[in-house]
Amino acid sequence: MSHWLDDALVAVPYAQFLGVRLIWQDGAPIGLLPYREELIGVPTPPALHGGVSLAFLEVTALATLMQATAGQMAETTGAQPLEWPRTIDLSVDYLRPGLQLDAYARARITRAGRRYATLSVAAWQEDESRPFAQAIGHFLMPEV
Repeated sequence: MSHWLDDALVAVPYAQFLGVRLIWQDGAPIGLLPYREELIGVPTPPALHGGVSLAFLEVTALATLMQATAGQMAETTGAQPLEWPRTIDLSVDYLRPGLQLDAYARARITRAGRRYATLSVAAWQEDESRPFAQAIGHFLMPEV
């Protein structure tokens, strides 16, 4: 069954180019980046391109914010958000090479106000406790 956020993600061109999808765990989105050879940025040893990793982290953070915003809006108006939050900045740490495997990412909201939010997000492949990249991001929330 499709979630409204899955449909909203189709409108994000770079998410579509990368093939990012969402899977759902306990009502929260987890980003899924299916491995494709075109995503490799370093040929020897093969590793995911840093820009791919960054974009994947950003999309996952934005989807998490949209889901949280939807919960708040549903309580007050019964509607879903129409606009994506805007990225103010995103600082990424590349911890190890992203391998030739599917990648997953989970974001956690550390601060959420009406106009501004801060999230941490981590990407992993086989073991969530061993991320290959992590980021802290600040986002401007759409007006509701």
